[in-house]
Amino acid sequence: MIVSLCMIAYNEVEAIDGLFGDIALQEYPHEKIEVVFVDSMSTDGTYEKMMNFKNTDFGFRDVKIVRCEKMNQAHSWNAALMTFTGDVVIRVDAHARIPRNFVSRNVYNLKQGENVVGGGRPNISSNASSWKLTLLAAEDSLFGSSIAGYRRPSAEKEYMDSLFHAAYRREVIAEVGGFNEDLGRTEDNEYHYRIRMAGYKMCCCPDIISYQHSRNTLKHMVRQKYGNGKWIGLTLSECPGCLSYFHFAPFLFVMMLVACTVLAFYGTSLPLLVLLVLYAMFDFVNSVSCCTLKNMQPQFALLPFIFPLLHVAYGIGTIVGLAEIPFWQRKIKNSPAKEHIELVRQKVAENTRVTWNNKEL
Repeated sequence: MIVSLCMIAYNEVEAIDGLFGDIALQEYPHEKIEVVFVDSMSTDGTYEKMMNFKNTDFGFRDVKIVRCEKMNQAHSWNAALMTFTGDVVIRVDAHARIPRNFVSRNVYNLKQGENVVGGGRPNISSNASSWKLTLLAAEDSLFGSSIAGYRRPSAEKEYMDSLFHAAYRREVIAEVGGFNEDLGRTEDNEYHYRIRMAGYKMCCCPDIISYQHSRNTLKHMVRQKYGNGKWIGLTLSECPGCLSYFHFAPFLFVMMLVACTVLAFYGTSLPLLVLLVLYAMFDFVNSVSCCTLKNMQPQFALLPFIFPLLHVAYGIGTIVGLAEIPFWQRKIKNSPAKEHIELVRQKVAENTRVTWNNKEL
């Protein structure tokens, strides 16, 4: 199998060195690996590092670099899909690390008859300090992050609704097409929803693993949660089927908190007290769990305060996203996103180059 290993980046000069080293050390035959980088007009030296990688002879089948003027994740991934020529495309995030057998294990599982495969994706922290390990514990916790199954895979193969760093057979892309460029941060959810609706299963394999760098500052982590929540709210109007009830748990918590606070203001304080006590119990239990399951640090004492910050930020983001739906729908009314989905489908299905708007790239 010819594998196209794809990565997109914008101003990731500090993050990509480790990943580039991991790619260069892949044990899968390099003459069967095509590397595709997409740079969204970085200004910090990311593009130059891509060029240095391309100009270094690692023995790869090819190293391609595409530059996109449009700083949109889905658009950049579509540029990668319009460029790859392999039998399989593997998507890897710029904030990631992959082991030497990453490509080979993906290929092995695809050869077992699967169409889309992936594996566990635990969080890691670079230059670990006590504070960064505390943030990592919050991000890695079920309470502080996501219930996505690929974060905590089992010892057996499982079929899931979504995967991270997934590998797709060419025929899957040929049928489903490209990513929806109207979406941000939820483009994966919507894309994997369309894959499932097309009849394909997404297999999480225990022998595949990759790693994702967590945010190294609380400010960036809170901002990330707010943005994730906002896109959940907006996506509800575009593709409700790709979302789960759990995506709206922080939204419900914030709405209940507001409602109970209003009741308390008018003299009925019991609902607010009950809500706070219940939340505090979950908060305490999960904070203690982090202390027992992780390499405990002094700053772990701050976890009971970090968790509510993340939940409230996510919930407020969802509220803002829901409120902005009418304005957002007007904004994307004449968007070419659906056309780009079909352009990718045609190109991959026909295995020939179709016209792509270079101004938008």
